[in-house]
Amino acid sequence: MMEQSKPKASKETIKRLLGYMAKDKLALIIVFLCVILSAAMTLAGSYLLRPIVNTLAEDLQKVSACVRDSADYTDALGQGVFNLLKGLLLMGAVYVLCVLSTYAQSRIMIGVSQRAIYSVRRDLYNKLQTLPIRFFDERSTGEVMSRFTNDVDAIGEMLNNTITQIINGVITVVGTIAIMFYTNWILAIVTMAFLPLMLKAGASIAKKSHKFYSGQQAALGAVNGYIEETVTGQKVVKVFCHEEKAIEEFGSLNDELRDKQIKAQFFGGIMGPVMGNLSQINYAVVGAVGAILCIVKKVVTLGPLKIVIGGFDVGGVTVFVNYSRQFSRPVNELAMQVNTIFSALAGAERVFQVMDLDPEEPDAKNAVDMDALDIKGKVVFENVTFGYNSDKIVLENLSLYAKPGQKIAFVGSTGAGKTTITNLLNRFYDINEGTITIDDRNIMEYTRQSLRKNIAMVLQDTHLFSGTIRENIRYGRLDATDEEVEEAAKIASAHSFIRRLEDGYDTMIEGDGDNLSQGQRQLLNIARAAISKAPILVLDEATSSVDTRTEKHIEHGMDRIMKDRTTFVIAHRLSTVRNADAIMVLEHGKIIERGTHEDLLALKGRYHMLYTGALELD
Repeated sequence: MMEQSKPKASKETIKRLLGYMAKDKLALIIVFLCVILSAAMTLAGSYLLRPIVNTLAEDLQKVSACVRDSADYTDALGQGVFNLLKGLLLMGAVYVLCVLSTYAQSRIMIGVSQRAIYSVRRDLYNKLQTLPIRFFDERSTGEVMSRFTNDVDAIGEMLNNTITQIINGVITVVGTIAIMFYTNWILAIVTMAFLPLMLKAGASIAKKSHKFYSGQQAALGAVNGYIEETVTGQKVVKVFCHEEKAIEEFGSLNDELRDKQIKAQFFGGIMGPVMGNLSQINYAVVGAVGAILCIVKKVVTLGPLKIVIGGFDVGGVTVFVNYSRQFSRPVNELAMQVNTIFSALAGAERVFQVMDLDPEEPDAKNAVDMDALDIKGKVVFENVTFGYNSDKIVLENLSLYAKPGQKIAFVGSTGAGKTTITNLLNRFYDINEGTITIDDRNIMEYTRQSLRKNIAMVLQDTHLFSGTIRENIRYGRLDATDEEVEEAAKIASAHSFIRRLEDGYDTMIEGDGDNLSQGQRQLLNIARAAISKAPILVLDEATSSVDTRTEKHIEHGMDRIMKDRTTFVIAHRLSTVRNADAIMVLEHGKIIERGTHEDLLALKGRYHMLYTGALELD
């Protein structure tokens, strides 16, 4: 599994995310202007309450005076209604402009964020294509897929809304503070007195939340990986009655995810209530002090300065109480978004972890393209030593050769190093010591792409892609004609069953070949190799998934496709390697016997024991 490290570079992560959005500079500028306009209109709309309330209070006093003096109050009442409507219409126009700017910023920001996510997902996928096989061997499919689903989705959720909320929040807070000091400096100081407490509480909770959200994302990836493994291998689980064990193992992973989610959600969830309660306390204190300032008025003389305390108008108190709540609103909103922010940052760090991994080593500067050469297929391993880990050597001082057109078979116990030899030939892994040559040239001197293009492989684990049967066979050589596709299917003994399908070669493959039998899927893989013009062929347990009758048909087809090709065969069925030009018996990374079928039987060694059943392959 991926390392479950704590976030270490949040600033760098944010910088990289913003870098993906920087490609839409013009759109971001428009969004920024819309955010400024929206924040400004919100502040202006709140401030308009002051003249509306004060004017309304004055008009009501005039009406009251007319009633008290038994005078006609119609004109005073009419003027009061007119002033109220005028103020409300002005406020309505301000808020309509605020709504329109908010709508515009949301629409534009959605496009910007989705294009950024598109780029992140594209770069992540492109990076995967450059990573060595070791990366995929050491990680489950579900864990890798978690990067594309949970982590990328978390980033997208944050970019859609949180960025604009941060900008809007900063502008609103700064603007609110400025207007509060302009309106009443005493109430402004009272409001600001709560700011350090709110920042301290928010920072303390945020620090813990970030740590737990990172652990949550890693645990979620582990759960997804286990689910993918058990669902894919459900038949194996049931055959070996592993259901209870699978439930137990999943329960352990699920428990870990639950515990981390509880901690993450708890600290993320209490941010809003904590900040909200502090805001309510601030709101109450400001209202009380504001009421006192409306009642009391006193002039304090400090030398040449005369400071007026009190004498505050009712409209001013109304506005200030509103600003007090508005001051804490952006903080509260960001607090409520802490779940999204920290999930996204944790997910982004995991995505960038993959992006920052070292790709396969580049080709040598003077690497040769094999396609430009007439490759015959002479393969030589000379004193090759290799281990997947430095402390565990798989092949030790191994030497072998294959002449062009020869069929070389490898037999031996599981873990003896048979598949490792073919992995080294393709440069899925590079050797520790020794040399491997093809046509007397070190494979390190060939470009990787051309090297692998000239080695066709049929693996034990079949894999088919979404598409038609014809497209899957053509995957071995994209420029192959329909006639060549059918010829390859005939060679692999797949043509007859394909013709019996309703849509023939245009039959769609479902779910990695779920609508075909295991044997049929393997025949298509063999046909894919048959259509390739690669001079070297590797068959890794290629017939292990087909019955004996089908195997006989395949052997005849294989004889045809192996003609003029250097072929390496790995097989547990020793009957399939009888006609090999040379058979290598491996044990603990060393070749302990080599020769033809007859030679090895006459030797009466390990191969003889395996062939006669005196010893079984483990």
